[in-house]
Amino acid sequence: MAGHHAKDDDTVESCGLMTEYHQTCYARAGKGKRLWKKVKYQLVEYHSLPAYLKDNEYILGHYRSEWPLKQALLSIFSIHNETLNVWTHLIGFFLFLALTVYTAMQVPKVDLHSLQHFHGIMKKADLHKLQEELLKCLPSLPSMDMLPSLPSWHVKELLYNCLPERFSSGNHTDNCVLHSVKEDLANIIAPLMMRPITRWPFFAFLGGAMFCLLASSVCHLLSCHSERMAYIMLRLDYAGIAALISTSFYPPVYYSFMCNPFFCNLYLASITVLGIATILFSLLPVFQNPEFRTIRASLFFGMGVSGVAPILHKLYLFWGEPEVFYTTGYEVLMGALYGVGALVYATRIPERWKPGKFDIAGHSHQLFHILVVAGAYTHYRAGLVYLRWRDLRGC
Repeated sequence: MAGHHAKDDDTVESCGLMTEYHQTCYARAGKGKRLWKKVKYQLVEYHSLPAYLKDNEYILGHYRSEWPLKQALLSIFSIHNETLNVWTHLIGFFLFLALTVYTAMQVPKVDLHSLQHFHGIMKKADLHKLQEELLKCLPSLPSMDMLPSLPSWHVKELLYNCLPERFSSGNHTDNCVLHSVKEDLANIIAPLMMRPITRWPFFAFLGGAMFCLLASSVCHLLSCHSERMAYIMLRLDYAGIAALISTSFYPPVYYSFMCNPFFCNLYLASITVLGIATILFSLLPVFQNPEFRTIRASLFFGMGVSGVAPILHKLYLFWGEPEVFYTTGYEVLMGALYGVGALVYATRIPERWKPGKFDIAGHSHQLFHILVVAGAYTHYRAGLVYLRWRDLRGC
Protein backbone atom coordinates (compact mmCIF):
# COMPACT_ATOMS: atom_id res chain seq x y z
CA MET A 1 0.00 0.00 0.00
CA ALA A 2 2.88 2.32 0.84
CA GLY A 3 4.44 1.63 -2.52
CA HIS A 4 1.12 2.30 -4.22
CA HIS A 5 0.78 5.73 -2.55
CA ALA A 6 4.36 6.52 -3.42
CA LYS A 7 3.62 5.72 -7.05
CA ASP A 8 0.58 8.01 -6.99
CA ASP A 9 2.68 10.79 -5.46
CA ASP A 10 5.31 10.39 -8.13
CA THR A 11 2.62 10.57 -10.80
CA VAL A 12 1.15 13.73 -9.33
CA GLU A 13 4.59 15.27 -8.95
CA SER A 14 5.56 14.42 -12.49
CA CYS A 15 2.29 15.80 -13.78
CA GLY A 16 2.93 18.96 -11.86
CA LEU A 17 6.42 19.26 -13.32
CA MET A 18 5.22 18.63 -16.85
CA THR A 19 3.23 21.81 -17.45
CA GLU A 20 2.00 20.83 -20.89
CA TYR A 21 0.79 17.45 -19.68
CA HIS A 22 -0.87 19.12 -16.68
CA GLN A 23 -2.87 21.45 -18.95
CA THR A 24 -3.88 18.53 -21.12
CA CYS A 25 -5.25 16.70 -18.06
CA TYR A 26 -7.45 19.64 -17.10
CA ALA A 27 -8.57 20.23 -20.68
CA ARG A 28 -9.70 16.63 -20.97
CA ALA A 29 -11.50 16.85 -17.62
CA GLY A 30 -13.31 20.08 -18.66
CA LYS A 31 -14.28 18.62 -22.00
CA GLY A 32 -15.62 15.52 -20.32
CA LYS A 33 -17.68 17.62 -17.91
CA ARG A 34 -19.21 19.65 -20.73
CA LEU A 35 -19.95 16.48 -22.68
CA TRP A 36 -21.65 15.02 -19.60
CA LYS A 37 -23.87 18.10 -19.31
CA LYS A 38 -24.89 17.78 -22.95
CA VAL A 39 -25.74 14.12 -22.50
CA LYS A 40 -27.55 14.81 -19.23
CA TYR A 41 -29.90 17.40 -20.78
CA GLN A 42 -30.29 15.56 -24.07
CA LEU A 43 -33.77 15.30 -25.57
CA VAL A 44 -35.10 11.75 -25.34
CA GLU A 45 -37.65 9.60 -27.13
CA TYR A 46 -41.09 8.58 -25.94
CA HIS A 47 -40.08 5.04 -24.84
CA SER A 48 -37.42 6.51 -22.50
CA LEU A 49 -39.88 8.68 -20.56
CA PRO A 50 -41.07 7.94 -17.03
CA ALA A 51 -44.74 6.95 -16.85
CA TYR A 52 -45.98 10.36 -15.66
CA LEU A 53 -44.64 12.09 -18.80
CA LYS A 54 -46.17 9.62 -21.25
CA ASP A 55 -49.28 11.36 -22.56
CA ASN A 56 -49.25 11.28 -26.37
CA GLU A 57 -47.89 8.09 -27.89
CA TYR A 58 -47.94 9.63 -31.39
CA ILE A 59 -45.26 12.19 -30.52
CA LEU A 60 -42.16 10.02 -30.63
CA GLY A 61 -39.23 12.28 -29.80
CA HIS A 62 -37.76 15.61 -28.62
CA TYR A 63 -38.89 15.21 -25.00
CA ARG A 64 -37.30 16.80 -21.93
CA SER A 65 -37.23 14.38 -19.02
CA GLU A 66 -36.61 15.24 -15.37
CA TRP A 67 -34.55 18.35 -16.04
CA PRO A 68 -33.47 20.65 -13.17
CA LEU A 69 -35.77 23.61 -12.64
CA LYS A 70 -33.21 26.09 -13.98
CA GLN A 71 -32.69 24.10 -17.16
CA ALA A 72 -36.46 23.67 -17.59
CA LEU A 73 -36.93 27.44 -17.33
CA LEU A 74 -34.14 28.16 -19.80
CA SER A 75 -35.57 25.64 -22.25
CA ILE A 76 -38.19 28.25 -23.17
CA PHE A 77 -35.57 29.51 -25.64
CA SER A 78 -34.65 26.09 -27.08
CA ILE A 79 -36.35 23.75 -29.52
CA HIS A 80 -38.26 20.72 -28.22
CA ASN A 81 -41.77 19.31 -28.62
CA GLU A 82 -43.21 21.73 -26.03
CA THR A 83 -41.69 24.96 -27.41
CA LEU A 84 -44.70 26.01 -29.47
CA ASN A 85 -47.09 24.83 -26.73
CA VAL A 86 -45.41 27.31 -24.40
CA TRP A 87 -45.21 30.22 -26.82
CA THR A 88 -48.68 29.99 -28.41
CA HIS A 89 -50.32 30.67 -25.05
CA LEU A 90 -47.59 32.96 -23.72
CA ILE A 91 -48.08 35.27 -26.70
CA GLY A 92 -51.85 34.98 -26.14
CA PHE A 93 -51.36 36.05 -22.51
CA PHE A 94 -49.49 39.21 -23.52
CA LEU A 95 -52.15 39.91 -26.17
CA PHE A 96 -54.94 39.83 -23.58
CA LEU A 97 -52.85 41.82 -21.12
CA ALA A 98 -52.55 44.56 -23.76
CA LEU A 99 -56.30 44.34 -24.50
CA THR A 100 -57.08 44.68 -20.79
CA VAL A 101 -54.94 47.79 -20.43
CA TYR A 102 -56.39 49.26 -23.63
CA THR A 103 -59.98 48.58 -22.56
CA ALA A 104 -59.40 50.07 -19.11
CA MET A 105 -57.96 53.26 -20.60
CA GLN A 106 -60.75 53.82 -23.10
CA VAL A 107 -63.48 56.27 -22.10
CA PRO A 108 -66.84 55.05 -23.45
CA LYS A 109 -67.84 57.14 -26.43
CA VAL A 110 -71.39 57.63 -27.64
CA ASP A 111 -71.96 56.69 -31.24
CA LEU A 112 -73.28 59.78 -33.04
CA HIS A 113 -73.80 58.16 -36.44
CA SER A 114 -77.53 58.24 -35.87
CA LEU A 115 -77.34 62.03 -36.25
CA GLN A 116 -77.03 61.46 -39.99
CA HIS A 117 -80.52 59.97 -39.97
CA PHE A 118 -82.14 63.33 -39.39
CA HIS A 119 -79.33 65.71 -40.31
CA GLY A 120 -81.28 66.91 -43.34
CA ILE A 121 -84.20 67.95 -41.15
CA MET A 122 -82.17 69.50 -38.38
CA LYS A 123 -80.00 71.66 -40.61
CA LYS A 124 -83.03 73.82 -41.38
CA ALA A 125 -83.86 74.36 -37.72
CA ASP A 126 -82.56 77.02 -35.43
CA LEU A 127 -80.10 74.93 -33.38
CA HIS A 128 -79.23 77.89 -31.16
CA LYS A 129 -82.90 78.25 -30.29
CA LEU A 130 -83.07 74.53 -29.50
CA GLN A 131 -80.16 74.89 -27.09
CA GLU A 132 -81.88 77.78 -25.29
CA GLU A 133 -85.13 75.85 -25.00
CA LEU A 134 -83.33 72.78 -23.61
CA LEU A 135 -81.40 74.81 -21.04
CA LYS A 136 -84.62 76.44 -19.86
CA CYS A 137 -86.12 73.02 -19.30
CA LEU A 138 -83.11 71.43 -17.57
CA PRO A 139 -83.73 73.10 -14.18
CA SER A 140 -87.03 71.24 -14.01
CA LEU A 141 -85.21 67.91 -14.39
CA PRO A 142 -83.94 65.98 -11.34
CA SER A 143 -80.59 66.93 -9.89
CA MET A 144 -77.68 66.12 -12.20
CA ASP A 145 -76.20 64.01 -9.38
CA MET A 146 -79.33 61.85 -9.43
CA LEU A 147 -79.38 61.24 -13.18
CA PRO A 148 -76.77 58.44 -13.25
CA SER A 149 -78.87 56.41 -10.80
CA LEU A 150 -82.04 56.68 -12.89
CA PRO A 151 -83.01 54.06 -15.49
CA SER A 152 -82.00 55.13 -18.98
CA TRP A 153 -85.59 54.94 -20.22
CA HIS A 154 -86.61 57.47 -17.53
CA VAL A 155 -83.84 59.90 -18.50
CA LYS A 156 -84.89 59.58 -22.16
CA GLU A 157 -88.50 60.27 -21.24
CA LEU A 158 -87.57 63.38 -19.26
CA LEU A 159 -85.47 64.71 -22.12
CA TYR A 160 -88.16 63.90 -24.68
CA ASN A 161 -90.77 65.87 -22.74
CA CYS A 162 -88.31 68.71 -22.32
CA LEU A 163 -87.50 69.15 -26.02
CA PRO A 164 -89.63 71.82 -27.74
CA GLU A 165 -92.20 70.94 -30.38
CA ARG A 166 -91.24 73.76 -32.76
CA PHE A 167 -88.19 75.76 -33.67
CA SER A 168 -88.26 79.45 -34.64
CA SER A 169 -86.61 80.25 -37.92
CA GLY A 170 -86.61 83.95 -38.59
CA ASN A 171 -90.16 85.26 -38.28
CA HIS A 172 -91.97 81.96 -38.84
CA THR A 173 -92.45 78.80 -36.87
CA ASP A 174 -93.22 76.27 -39.60
CA ASN A 175 -90.21 73.98 -39.01
CA CYS A 176 -91.88 71.33 -36.91
CA VAL A 177 -89.69 68.88 -35.00
CA LEU A 178 -91.02 65.44 -35.81
CA HIS A 179 -91.68 62.83 -33.15
CA SER A 180 -88.89 60.60 -34.45
CA VAL A 181 -86.39 63.47 -34.35
CA LYS A 182 -87.19 64.16 -30.70
CA GLU A 183 -86.82 60.48 -29.87
CA ASP A 184 -83.45 60.28 -31.62
CA LEU A 185 -82.24 63.38 -29.78
CA ALA A 186 -83.28 61.92 -26.45
CA ASN A 187 -81.49 58.64 -27.24
CA ILE A 188 -78.29 60.55 -27.98
CA ILE A 189 -78.36 63.00 -25.09
CA ALA A 190 -79.39 60.51 -22.39
CA PRO A 191 -76.18 58.40 -22.43
CA LEU A 192 -74.12 61.59 -22.17
CA MET A 193 -75.85 62.36 -18.86
CA MET A 194 -75.35 58.88 -17.38
CA ARG A 195 -72.40 56.88 -16.14
CA PRO A 196 -71.30 53.93 -18.33
CA ILE A 197 -72.51 50.50 -17.29
CA THR A 198 -70.36 48.47 -14.89
CA ARG A 199 -67.37 46.71 -16.45
CA TRP A 200 -66.59 44.02 -13.86
CA PRO A 201 -68.07 41.07 -15.85
CA PHE A 202 -65.96 42.05 -18.86
CA PHE A 203 -62.77 42.35 -16.81
CA ALA A 204 -63.59 39.06 -15.05
CA PHE A 205 -63.53 37.39 -18.45
CA LEU A 206 -60.24 39.08 -19.38
CA GLY A 207 -58.76 37.96 -16.06
CA GLY A 208 -59.94 34.39 -16.62
CA ALA A 209 -58.45 34.36 -20.11
CA MET A 210 -55.07 35.64 -18.89
CA PHE A 211 -54.98 33.15 -16.02
CA CYS A 212 -55.76 30.26 -18.37
CA LEU A 213 -53.15 31.23 -20.95
CA LEU A 214 -50.37 31.88 -18.43
CA ALA A 215 -51.11 28.72 -16.44
CA SER A 216 -50.99 26.67 -19.64
CA SER A 217 -47.61 28.14 -20.66
CA VAL A 218 -46.07 27.50 -17.24
CA CYS A 219 -47.46 23.96 -17.20
CA HIS A 220 -45.91 23.04 -20.53
CA LEU A 221 -42.60 24.63 -19.55
CA LEU A 222 -42.08 23.08 -16.09
CA SER A 223 -43.89 19.72 -16.10
CA CYS A 224 -40.71 17.96 -17.24
CA HIS A 225 -38.97 18.77 -13.92
CA SER A 226 -40.42 16.04 -11.72
CA GLU A 227 -43.52 13.96 -11.09
CA ARG A 228 -44.58 16.24 -8.25
CA MET A 229 -44.17 19.34 -10.42
CA ALA A 230 -46.10 17.73 -13.27
CA TYR A 231 -48.97 16.91 -10.88
CA ILE A 232 -49.19 20.50 -9.65
CA MET A 233 -48.85 22.06 -13.08
CA LEU A 234 -51.54 19.89 -14.67
CA ARG A 235 -54.00 20.82 -11.92
CA LEU A 236 -53.17 24.46 -12.51
CA ASP A 237 -53.75 23.99 -16.24
CA TYR A 238 -57.16 22.36 -15.72
CA ALA A 239 -58.15 25.11 -13.29
CA GLY A 240 -57.21 27.70 -15.92
CA ILE A 241 -59.38 26.05 -18.57
CA ALA A 242 -62.36 25.91 -16.21
CA ALA A 243 -61.79 29.56 -15.24
CA LEU A 244 -61.74 30.67 -18.88
CA ILE A 245 -64.96 28.84 -19.73
CA SER A 246 -66.76 30.05 -16.58
CA THR A 247 -65.77 33.70 -16.88
CA SER A 248 -66.63 33.67 -20.58
CA PHE A 249 -70.27 33.43 -19.49
CA TYR A 250 -70.13 36.52 -17.30
CA PRO A 251 -70.36 39.29 -19.95
CA PRO A 252 -73.17 37.77 -22.06
CA VAL A 253 -75.20 36.67 -19.05
CA TYR A 254 -74.79 39.85 -17.03
CA TYR A 255 -75.36 42.32 -19.88
CA SER A 256 -78.23 40.32 -21.38
CA PHE A 257 -80.14 39.87 -18.12
CA MET A 258 -79.02 42.83 -16.02
CA CYS A 259 -82.60 44.07 -16.03
CA ASN A 260 -83.86 40.60 -14.99
CA PRO A 261 -82.00 39.91 -11.72
CA PHE A 262 -83.54 36.46 -11.21
CA PHE A 263 -82.27 35.01 -14.49
CA CYS A 264 -79.01 36.94 -14.24
CA ASN A 265 -78.22 35.45 -10.83
CA LEU A 266 -79.48 32.01 -11.86
CA TYR A 267 -77.24 31.72 -14.91
CA LEU A 268 -74.19 33.26 -13.19
CA ALA A 269 -74.54 30.97 -10.17
CA SER A 270 -75.02 27.88 -12.36
CA ILE A 271 -71.89 28.38 -14.45
CA THR A 272 -69.84 29.34 -11.38
CA VAL A 273 -70.86 26.18 -9.51
CA LEU A 274 -70.20 24.07 -12.62
CA GLY A 275 -66.75 25.61 -13.00
CA ILE A 276 -65.84 24.98 -9.35
CA ALA A 277 -67.09 21.38 -9.60
CA THR A 278 -64.94 20.82 -12.69
CA ILE A 279 -61.86 22.20 -10.90
CA LEU A 280 -62.50 19.95 -7.88
CA PHE A 281 -62.95 16.89 -10.11
CA SER A 282 -59.72 17.72 -11.92
CA LEU A 283 -57.85 17.47 -8.59
CA LEU A 284 -58.44 13.70 -8.52
CA PRO A 285 -55.23 11.83 -9.49
CA VAL A 286 -57.11 9.51 -11.86
CA PHE A 287 -58.18 12.57 -13.91
CA GLN A 288 -54.60 12.86 -15.20
CA ASN A 289 -54.34 9.40 -16.75
CA PRO A 290 -54.19 9.28 -20.58
CA GLU A 291 -57.22 6.97 -20.75
CA PHE A 292 -59.32 9.80 -19.27
CA ARG A 293 -58.33 12.19 -22.05
CA THR A 294 -61.74 11.94 -23.76
CA ILE A 295 -63.55 12.45 -20.45
CA ARG A 296 -61.48 15.57 -19.76
CA ALA A 297 -62.30 17.03 -23.16
CA SER A 298 -65.99 16.08 -22.82
CA LEU A 299 -66.26 17.72 -19.39
CA PHE A 300 -64.88 21.03 -20.60
CA PHE A 301 -66.90 20.78 -23.80
CA GLY A 302 -70.04 20.25 -21.70
CA MET A 303 -69.33 23.45 -19.80
CA GLY A 304 -69.25 25.32 -23.09
CA VAL A 305 -72.46 23.74 -24.37
CA SER A 306 -74.29 24.83 -21.20
CA GLY A 307 -74.14 28.37 -22.62
CA VAL A 308 -76.80 27.53 -25.20
CA ALA A 309 -79.64 28.18 -22.71
CA PRO A 310 -78.85 31.84 -21.90
CA ILE A 311 -78.12 32.58 -25.57
CA LEU A 312 -81.52 31.25 -26.67
CA HIS A 313 -83.17 33.14 -23.82
CA LYS A 314 -81.42 36.35 -24.89
CA LEU A 315 -82.61 35.90 -28.47
CA TYR A 316 -86.18 35.44 -27.24
CA LEU A 317 -86.11 38.61 -25.13
CA PHE A 318 -84.39 40.93 -27.59
CA TRP A 319 -85.29 39.50 -30.98
CA GLY A 320 -84.94 42.15 -33.66
CA GLU A 321 -82.20 44.23 -32.04
CA PRO A 322 -79.03 44.25 -34.19
CA GLU A 323 -76.65 43.98 -31.22
CA VAL A 324 -78.26 40.70 -30.18
CA PHE A 325 -77.55 39.14 -33.57
CA TYR A 326 -73.99 40.49 -33.63
CA THR A 327 -73.16 39.10 -30.19
CA THR A 328 -74.83 35.78 -30.93
CA GLY A 329 -72.80 35.43 -34.12
CA TYR A 330 -69.58 36.04 -32.19
CA GLU A 331 -70.64 33.53 -29.52
CA VAL A 332 -71.46 30.84 -32.08
CA LEU A 333 -68.04 31.37 -33.68
CA MET A 334 -66.36 31.22 -30.28
CA GLY A 335 -68.16 27.98 -29.43
CA ALA A 336 -67.17 26.48 -32.78
CA LEU A 337 -63.50 27.36 -32.24
CA TYR A 338 -63.49 25.89 -28.72
CA GLY A 339 -65.40 22.82 -29.90
CA VAL A 340 -63.04 22.09 -32.79
CA GLY A 341 -60.10 22.63 -30.45
CA ALA A 342 -61.47 20.10 -27.94
CA LEU A 343 -62.13 17.62 -30.75
CA VAL A 344 -58.60 17.96 -32.12
CA TYR A 345 -57.15 17.58 -28.62
CA ALA A 346 -59.15 14.41 -27.88
CA THR A 347 -58.52 12.68 -31.22
CA ARG A 348 -54.79 13.57 -31.50
CA ILE A 349 -55.10 14.76 -35.08
CA PRO A 350 -52.90 15.05 -37.16
CA GLU A 351 -50.01 13.21 -35.40
CA ARG A 352 -52.00 9.99 -35.10
CA TRP A 353 -51.96 9.78 -38.92
CA LYS A 354 -48.16 10.13 -39.13
CA PRO A 355 -46.50 9.46 -35.77
CA GLY A 356 -43.23 11.31 -35.36
CA LYS A 357 -43.82 13.76 -38.22
CA PHE A 358 -45.38 16.49 -36.05
CA ASP A 359 -43.17 16.24 -32.96
CA ILE A 360 -41.85 19.82 -33.18
CA ALA A 361 -44.63 21.70 -35.00
CA GLY A 362 -48.19 21.03 -36.07
CA HIS A 363 -49.37 18.50 -33.50
CA SER A 364 -52.84 18.56 -31.95
CA HIS A 365 -52.02 20.39 -28.73
CA GLN A 366 -50.50 23.31 -30.60
CA LEU A 367 -53.58 23.55 -32.83
CA PHE A 368 -55.75 23.38 -29.72
CA HIS A 369 -53.84 26.31 -28.20
CA ILE A 370 -54.23 28.46 -31.31
CA LEU A 371 -57.98 27.77 -31.45
CA VAL A 372 -58.37 28.68 -27.76
CA VAL A 373 -56.68 32.06 -28.28
CA ALA A 374 -58.81 32.70 -31.39
CA GLY A 375 -62.00 31.77 -29.51
CA ALA A 376 -61.14 34.01 -26.55
CA TYR A 377 -60.41 36.95 -28.85
CA THR A 378 -63.73 36.40 -30.63
CA HIS A 379 -65.44 36.60 -27.25
CA TYR A 380 -63.58 39.83 -26.50
CA ARG A 381 -65.08 41.35 -29.64
CA ALA A 382 -68.54 40.25 -28.52
CA GLY A 383 -67.94 41.87 -25.13
CA LEU A 384 -67.24 45.23 -26.77
CA VAL A 385 -70.62 45.03 -28.51
CA TYR A 386 -72.33 44.25 -25.20
CA LEU A 387 -70.70 47.25 -23.51
CA ARG A 388 -71.68 49.68 -26.23
CA TRP A 389 -75.21 48.27 -26.37
CA ARG A 390 -75.85 48.60 -22.64
CA ASP A 391 -74.11 51.99 -22.36
CA LEU A 392 -76.59 53.37 -24.88
CA ARG A 393 -79.67 51.35 -24.05
CA GLY A 394 -79.50 50.85 -20.31
CA CYS A 395 -82.37 48.71 -19.03
